Amino acid sequence: MAKRSTFRTLLRRAGPPAALLIVGAFFGGYAIMGPNGALAYGDIQRQLNKREGDLAALEKRRAELKNRVALLDPRHADPDMVDELARRKLNVVHPDDMIVDLGK
Repeated sequence: MAKRSTFRTLLRRAGPPAALLIVGAFFGGYAIMGPNGALAYGDIQRQLNKREGDLAALEKRRAELKNRVALLDPRHADPDMVDELARRKLNVVHPDDMIVDLGK
């Protein structure tokens, strides 16, 4: 009987600190090795650099489209742009026209 009470006493005294140690080790390991942890920092930087490159390409494309929209504004449309767009969409080419494909 004395052994049983000694074990219970030991469990009562060492149980809470052991549980806190286990929980702390879990969160500490997750902070180091988790998806947002210290070891994932290099991967996060690579993803950020890739996304910044994608963003720059999208901003460039957006600027090109914004320029085309400005050239097609009904209040002061660029005649060359309107002619080019109409011919492309309607597939209308005069026999005397020379087509120069710029690869766009």
